[in-house]
Amino acid sequence: MTDVAQLTVGVFGGTGPQGRGLALRWAKAGLKVIIGSRKQERAEETAAELRTLAGVEHITGQDNLETARQADVVLVAVPWEGHKPLLESLREALAGKIVIDCVNPLGFDKQGPFALPVEEGSAAQQALALLPESRVTAAFHHVSAVSLEDLSVSEMDSDVLVLGDDREATDVVRALAETIPGFRGIYGGRLRNAHQVEAFTANLIAINRRYKAHAGIRITDV
Repeated sequence: MTDVAQLTVGVFGGTGPQGRGLALRWAKAGLKVIIGSRKQERAEETAAELRTLAGVEHITGQDNLETARQADVVLVAVPWEGHKPLLESLREALAGKIVIDCVNPLGFDKQGPFALPVEEGSAAQQALALLPESRVTAAFHHVSAVSLEDLSVSEMDSDVLVLGDDREATDVVRALAETIPGFRGIYGGRLRNAHQVEAFTANLIAINRRYKAHAGIRITDV
């Protein structure tokens, strides 16, 4: 597996549950993490909270642009409505870097969650269109933010599907997943197949509501 120990990981949306949880676990694994937010003050507040929780010092907070400049790999964990404007603003800063898109374009009504149509096909494909000079992957759609932030959960019982057209980039993301105890990074196909992976999050939300669980996925016979 690819060695990722020296990488700096930036997290856009690091003040939200999914971003916070992954940032916390990566920092616990020894990786240097930068929390990104529109406002540096808010990012640093979250970073300070996570430093205390993780008992480490290598979590810092920056605005999104500085996060993009300083990080080797970035995770995009922002709300769907903020996805396009954020990436449009960071195209130059993210050139040549691995981008992990974990955004799920979902809507909610009285019947529950449902997948939203995306012109480019998926959030990950939209990211690729907006960041043609970046190495775009898709991953971490189906991991529980609640479990990630609960450090009494010593191991995450889940596989992480990683999609992308750049084999080396997907190997890096798989390795990043496996720095978190219990996660296993599984190559899940090319980026054109990201839609069904993003959409399946609606099914998991429905499962979690029905069974009061924090369900993930496991791939058998691999």
